[in-house]
Amino acid sequence: MLHVVSTGHDFADATVTLPVGVRDLSPRDLPACTWSGSATHLRSVERELARAAHGEVDYLAVCTPVDLPVAIGGIDYQAREGAGTLWQLAVLPALQGRGLGTLLVRAAEQRVRHRGLRRAELAVEEDNPRARALYERLGYVAYGREPDAWDEEGPDGSIRRHETMCVLMGRDL
Repeated sequence: MLHVVSTGHDFADATVTLPVGVRDLSPRDLPACTWSGSATHLRSVERELARAAHGEVDYLAVCTPVDLPVAIGGIDYQAREGAGTLWQLAVLPALQGRGLGTLLVRAAEQRVRHRGLRRAELAVEEDNPRARALYERLGYVAYGREPDAWDEEGPDGSIRRHETMCVLMGRDL
């Protein structure tokens, strides 16, 4: 369930509760996922969905009752031997802090267990303390660091390289 509390000045305070569900992300969902990243990112997600069709990865979506994705993320079964690697985890910014990230991670861990694996791992950017705090609350423990890099598309269509340092975290399931 998703709980949203409104405290606007022009209307009475209201609490809205919506059921959400988790399912596989599909190519038809991508136009509704522009909040998750640039066009370059969405092309990357589209490529990962092709890998999902071959069983190499799972890509999940947390959806509202009208079937719109509000959180998405993948699990790569080939990145690290003996573990499912969670990556590209994202929650619609306006709904962050409402439990959707927790639901997404727990659903991903369940998929990892169904594959017969007993460990989940992920990498979180060092400059993202909010995400790291979530993963720590969910039982993930830091075990190392590694650099990461990817191309990002700017608003003008230019491509620039994003380089960062990530904390590697894992959890036995």
